[in-house]
Amino acid sequence: MPIVEKPLNSLAHFLPDESLDIVLQFIQQYKIHLLVTQKRKTILGNYKHAGLQSNHKISVNGNLNKYEFLITFLHELAHLLTYEQFKNKVEPHGKEWKFFYSKLLTEFVQLKIFPNDIVIALQKSILNPAATANGETDLLRVLRKYDTANNPQLQMIENIPTHSKFSIENGRIFIKGQKRRKRIECIEISTNKIYLFNPLVEVKLFE
Repeated sequence: MPIVEKPLNSLAHFLPDESLDIVLQFIQQYKIHLLVTQKRKTILGNYKHAGLQSNHKISVNGNLNKYEFLITFLHELAHLLTYEQFKNKVEPHGKEWKFFYSKLLTEFVQLKIFPNDIVIALQKSILNPAATANGETDLLRVLRKYDTANNPQLQMIENIPTHSKFSIENGRIFIKGQKRRKRIECIEISTNKIYLFNPLVEVKLFE
């Protein structure tokens, strides 16, 4: 997976304008190596604590829109702050991490960096942060509206009709079925096997 350490002056491309100076302050204060990666299917960001001869490292997927990039950075920054105070003595997404992440989100919301619909969606995260992006479905749904690089041929699976045929990124073809609690049941045409999809997965609809 290609990973690029971006020069600090290039970060304006990835962050909301109002947040840039504050993020740079965190980077300089904690000597963070901020790495921008290509799209990763399983994670949006990652944190690796400093070693004897290395600095803290935070990686964030470079395909994210500016607001999601910032939120992901804050998620990972909360891991750094937790490590600084507790080292490895606490759970990765335990109450200590939740405290720091909630505090960071609150501070950035108060700076009026996010649009109002994202602020509303962030309230749940502030009260009880989820460990992964998949646990923030309502927030992700709002953030998708700000994806400027979206392929107009793609739609979120929750927005296409039931029983319609669609393909996913690797070309496999499915038929959309009924929604279970949080996932949508779909049948792969070639194997007749049933798979459960996150409703926010982007798919290409067959006419």
